[in-house]
Amino acid sequence: MTRHKKKRTELSIRIFQLIIILLGLVIMGRLFQLQILDYETYEPLSRENALRQQNINPARGLIYDRSGQLLVDNKPIYSITITPSAYEPKKTPLLADLLGVSEVEVRQRVREARDYSWYRTSRLFTEIDFKTFSVIQENIWQLPGIGHQVESKRHYPVDSLQASHILGYLREVSKEEYLEQQHYHLGDKTGKTGLEKEYESQLRGEYGTEYVVVNAMGQNLGSYQEGAIDEAPEKGANLHTTLDTELQLLAEDLMEGKRGGLVALNPQTGGILSMVSAPQYDIRRLSGRIDSDYWQKINTDPDNPLFSRASSSRQPPGSTFKPLMGLMGLELGIINQNTTIYNPGYYSRGRRYNDLADPGQYNIGKAIQESSNTFFFWLMDKIVHSYSIDRWNELASSFGLGRSTNVDLPNETTGILPDSTYLNNLLGEGTWGIGDQLSLGVGQGFLAASPLQMATVTAQIGNGGYALRPHLVHSISQSDGTVHYTDSDTTKISWVDSQNIDVIKNGMRRVVTTGSGRYYANLDSVAVAGKTGTAQNPHGEDHGWFVCFAPVDNPRIAVAVLLENSGYGSISAAPVASLLVEKYITGEINRPHVYDYVKDFEPKTEDNPDE
Repeated sequence: MTRHKKKRTELSIRIFQLIIILLGLVIMGRLFQLQILDYETYEPLSRENALRQQNINPARGLIYDRSGQLLVDNKPIYSITITPSAYEPKKTPLLADLLGVSEVEVRQRVREARDYSWYRTSRLFTEIDFKTFSVIQENIWQLPGIGHQVESKRHYPVDSLQASHILGYLREVSKEEYLEQQHYHLGDKTGKTGLEKEYESQLRGEYGTEYVVVNAMGQNLGSYQEGAIDEAPEKGANLHTTLDTELQLLAEDLMEGKRGGLVALNPQTGGILSMVSAPQYDIRRLSGRIDSDYWQKINTDPDNPLFSRASSSRQPPGSTFKPLMGLMGLELGIINQNTTIYNPGYYSRGRRYNDLADPGQYNIGKAIQESSNTFFFWLMDKIVHSYSIDRWNELASSFGLGRSTNVDLPNETTGILPDSTYLNNLLGEGTWGIGDQLSLGVGQGFLAASPLQMATVTAQIGNGGYALRPHLVHSISQSDGTVHYTDSDTTKISWVDSQNIDVIKNGMRRVVTTGSGRYYANLDSVAVAGKTGTAQNPHGEDHGWFVCFAPVDNPRIAVAVLLENSGYGSISAAPVASLLVEKYITGEINRPHVYDYVKDFEPKTEDNPDE
């Protein structure tokens, strides 16, 4: 071989080696791209050659009452799924015919599934009846990319129980929700109201994954490797609530046909025993697939049944605010239990404020008993002049007014508790005066609260001045057996003196024995302390209030009832509250005439000199 030929041979070998190296690099780079960079894209496709990856839905957590009675569980339903990469659009007419829906609807849902993921399986239609599900299964060989999942919807074992504003309902997540939150899949449902929303992260659980062998027509041939690589779902946590089912059933019965809110809670712990917003909605008709006609009806109902009047309404508390007002006067040293003023039947301060209480001398006990506006106008006058409206606001807010109670429910309102900043913003700095503040002393004017807030205030008076966090969930049981208790410790409200509390409790007891609450709230079986109230309503009939706790010496229950447009609280709200107290303390109702009266009640307009 000549030297020239030898060089040409060596060059050819080197070129060939370089080509081999370059091809190797290209192949390795492509493998890196396929297996690493584009893993999410091609890994599902590779499995689809013989396997199908399916999500295993976790069982949603259950909800129990305080005694362990099951309130919410799950009922199995069927869903039809789609893997868009395997689906043939020409099969849409067949699929629509089998499902009994329009082709337009099928195409729309297929587009949504493709937008979610081309390769991942997602729900196409949920809550399919068994007959339709069976027909789909019989024709699955004609529908590549179509599958199924056995899922569940919420079920309510206590037939007559609603508790709609407590428990809440589920709805399908929006496109924005499943795009923003990685733990949701297309077609998932999430809590939209009540405990279902507040405890969504605990209730929903975690998805599992299973791999099944499929044939070329998409038919399921069984588990892959006997489930060796499957991942089990994690069941959602169970909620154990403070609700008393028997009391809740009675409360719902008593509020039927009325409009308003009711809250009963334990004054020692803050646990909510019963809560009703009337009118309610039928929670069962919002379980699973939404009844569109019913959904439209309740959304356009002028009584707004979806709105929680128990925790979100803001109404003047009227005379039910007077016990707290008296406690503030005692704390500030403006009055003591023996301080008396003369009530001529009105209070004059720039204008005349009439009083329905009889003329005469009044101390704080008698003023609460007879609900003397004059006494509390005078007391508010003294507070804002000796101190300020801001000091008044500071004391009242420590009882939970004008701010969130931190109840474990969504959409609670804070109410309104004015201070100087609020009045400056509302009326203009330097433009408001004593006339804008006096009505606050009798629970009117700019002051507003919900039944939940007034139940909390009343419970804190009853328990001797210990701050509570009202709550519905007592404990959370995880799927691994661990239990998390959610009760919070009570703390003494720093400015409250126990002797002053006793003065107020005595006045509230007199309301029930000889005052405006004597007609319906006085029980032979248990000592009740309470306060009636009638809140002025510029838009119609006044609203009736009643708050109470019992037994007086060691309260086990505190109740606040608001009945809208019902007139005087002594004849509208008080009977409702007293029946709840009687049922809870004694276990039965021994006054059928009061029960019948409540069921037949219609708003009254005649004067009531005791209010």
